[in-house]
Amino acid sequence: MFSCILSDLDGTLVDSAPGITSSLAWTFKQMKLPVPSPAELLRYVGPPILDSFRDLAGFDPETSLRALELYRVHYLEFGVYDAQPYPGIPELLREIHARRIPLSLATSKPEHPATLILEALNLREYFTEITGASEDEVRSAKKDVVEEALRRLDARGVDISNPVMIGDRDLDIHGAGHHDVPTVFVRWGYGSPAEEVGGIAVVDDTEQLKRVLFAD
Repeated sequence: MFSCILSDLDGTLVDSAPGITSSLAWTFKQMKLPVPSPAELLRYVGPPILDSFRDLAGFDPETSLRALELYRVHYLEFGVYDAQPYPGIPELLREIHARRIPLSLATSKPEHPATLILEALNLREYFTEITGASEDEVRSAKKDVVEEALRRLDARGVDISNPVMIGDRDLDIHGAGHHDVPTVFVRWGYGSPAEEVGGIAVVDDTEQLKRVLFAD
């Protein structure tokens, strides 16, 4: 049905919130600032962290960059490994690979930590491309990540005429939609029911997701 698949990472393939929120809490402590509540910290998961420091913490650009530098120190050493795949995800990725459907990650997380997570969980081999934010986060908006993922797949000779995105936030729907890529919204992630609007399908588990992706 689809010529290639793009997928978000955090909240879609893996539950990475524990590692992200613990690194955020450490960052606020290092900056001598009150640590937001667990519910507040969870709102940081998904969007680019630099944007969240600006939009949620209210930091100015200079303070946001300082917070990002601190966050990365802790996250790359500890937080990145505190992630687990959601039930059925390894099996889903294996089936996509077995069907020879090209698959690219399309995450707002920088590519280095995203790759570390996939390698630690023995999932890296199922991806044709690992596309994420650039290290300087100049490329971090989901529409820019999706554009880069499609460009890389096309450069490999992949048929990108009928792609689909898998994600758990409205950022995925809007970012992919900017390039006329439809999104399947997964309910097990960090998004709210209000964020489902605009998805071509909404799924509760990987069996439902398989039926949408493969449509045998």
